[in-house]
Amino acid sequence: MGAMTNSMGQPNRIGGNLPTPPSGWPIGSYPTYAEAQRAVDYLSDERFPVQDVTIVGVDLMQVERVLGRLTWGKVLAGGIASGAWLGLFIGLLLGMFTNNLVGPVIAAVIGGIVFGLISASIPYAATRGQRDFASTMQLVAGRYDVICDPKSAEQARDLLAKLAI
Repeated sequence: MGAMTNSMGQPNRIGGNLPTPPSGWPIGSYPTYAEAQRAVDYLSDERFPVQDVTIVGVDLMQVERVLGRLTWGKVLAGGIASGAWLGLFIGLLLGMFTNNLVGPVIAAVIGGIVFGLISASIPYAATRGQRDFASTMQLVAGRYDVICDPKSAEQARDLLAKLAI
């Protein structure tokens, strides 16, 4: 019986795809992800084997950026808008299979609005005023290290030195 392979054609290891720390030699360190990405893109442009390179976020932080205050009006308006869009989409799909496009679209939009109102107001009511703000979450690193397989790390460092000039 042959060994099973994953989608990349690599043999599956015992334990599946468990997270493992990256390995390699450091070839650059950057304060932002965009700069680390630019370095790897430069290596790619120079025909360097970028499959040997890994970008590693170091000193990870979870950042919650507050977008604004939530009110019942904003919650209900958001529920109406998202429900109407969903209803329009479903109505158009249903209308494609019937001779009448207007009837299914109107019914689906009304149903979508009702669904949107319910699905937006129940979770907001459940917070009981303990979370009256909207926010987004991001995972951000303090710095981004670019590491490389030891067999080609020296060549990568030489190339990145040219980028820094």
